[in-house]
Amino acid sequence: MKKRKTAEQIVEILREGEVSGVVETCRKHGISEHTYQRWKKAYSGIGLDEAKRLRQLEDENNKLKQVVAEQVIVIKAQQETMKKKGWM
Repeated sequence: MKKRKTAEQIVEILREGEVSGVVETCRKHGISEHTYQRWKKAYSGIGLDEAKRLRQLEDENNKLKQVVAEQVIVIKAQQETMKKKGWM
């Protein structure tokens, strides 16, 4: 399984691509030019601090989604129990 790059790493790779060239940078980091262009579109104009903050927000968002998913499971289980007992 490939390791996902952090926002900071992506910004650094994009900067390197501007200096060293896209093809050479992609080859060095083992990414496709399509991936590079997708990253460039998503991360254009942001600095390292902003990239770090974006990554923190993405992580927090994923954790919150997980909590919501777990709560949905609990609620559904409680509803099923209530139906079986005739409370609903």
